[in-house]
Amino acid sequence: MRFGRRLVLGGLGAASLLGALPGAVAAAEGGAIDTGDTAWLLVATALVMVMLPGLALFYGGLVRRKNVLSTIMHSFFGLALVSVVWVLVGFSLAFGSDVGGLGLIGSLEFVGFMNVGLEPSATYGLTIPFVLFAAFQLMFAAITPALITGAFAERKRFAAFVLFTVLWSVVVYSPIAHWVWSADGWLFKMGALDFAGGTVVHASSGVSALIVALLIGRRAVNGDAMEPHDIPMTVLGAGLLWFGWFGFNAGSSLGANGLAANALLVTNTAAGAATITWVLASYIHKRKVSVIGAACGAVAGLVAITPASGFVTAGGALVIGLVVGGICYSATLLRERLRIDDALDVFAVHGVGGTFGAIATGVFATAAINAYPGLIDGNPGQVLTQLIAVGATIAYAVIATFVIVKLVDLVLGLRVGAHEEEVGLDLAVHGEVAYQA
Repeated sequence: MRFGRRLVLGGLGAASLLGALPGAVAAAEGGAIDTGDTAWLLVATALVMVMLPGLALFYGGLVRRKNVLSTIMHSFFGLALVSVVWVLVGFSLAFGSDVGGLGLIGSLEFVGFMNVGLEPSATYGLTIPFVLFAAFQLMFAAITPALITGAFAERKRFAAFVLFTVLWSVVVYSPIAHWVWSADGWLFKMGALDFAGGTVVHASSGVSALIVALLIGRRAVNGDAMEPHDIPMTVLGAGLLWFGWFGFNAGSSLGANGLAANALLVTNTAAGAATITWVLASYIHKRKVSVIGAACGAVAGLVAITPASGFVTAGGALVIGLVVGGICYSATLLRERLRIDDALDVFAVHGVGGTFGAIATGVFATAAINAYPGLIDGNPGQVLTQLIAVGATIAYAVIATFVIVKLVDLVLGLRVGAHEEEVGLDLAVHGEVAYQA
């Protein structure tokens, strides 16, 4: 009781100190606020937030019924957790002024959202309130570690998940976001193109998921069928992801303009093309028209078009979608052959899809859409720049994730006990069941 009282009093004291920070003061003022742009970004931010429950349903349907609540909880609680971390320090590390001039990490000028004001930021040339930009970026920060949870579904301690999410968000996501999206970032200055997160979100989370899956080990089968317990739930989740992705990509234009309209179109085009390719590949391989394959194909297309959505035409998006559907399906087959228990194929879809999309951006980017030509516009050097960005992102994410997982395992233990895994995490960890017998 004494410890609990001290914890509550300490939390109230910390909250009062944070409340005293000048979080609502004006940041460096830019131009006037554009109400149309602001209205669109408010909607886009909400659309990206909807992707978290969409992901929860997508992942939840793919696991065994005894673990559906624990899987859903990872996405839902992760949103709450990263929301706090982002306000406290994550946004500042990602978008604060650069420390040391190396383009590696932001300063603490925005800690606790101090100096994140209601006016547009001149640094980023915004026409929306700086605080709205920070909120929009928060949703990206929240969904990225949530993607990783599919790799360790059905076997990770909840406390280990919490600590891992906090550390990964701060140590991996924020620095990479600074590299690519901050005006001071070294990859941004190099000219790397990532409109909405092919490297920052998908390549980083995908390779991190692979590392976690390798370190935590395969699930115990215990005679259970390892098939998805609720395919309609997964398809519903995929639909919500597809819907929210319009905010994810079109919102990254940061304005209600033609670039946003094109991003929306190419997002839908790539998703549709990849769905067709994945289903076709599955039919050729297994002689069945897979519903899960359609859902996974759509997500693969959405992942691949994410970095390119602000730079390519509908034709480029069509090619990207058609190719990535086959590539990601092949990656799932390779994962099965190697017996790597990335439970929900995070690496095959997000790691491989995000990497391909980032490289394809360097090929299909055209000045007809944005001011950044790629290979098809006579600038082959852009492909090399994209390869450097992907390589740096993957290398850093792999090393940092390995260290984080080992640290979490040392401090808390990574995996639940054999009995808990056999019973299922819903009952063993949460004391609840999704379905009554």
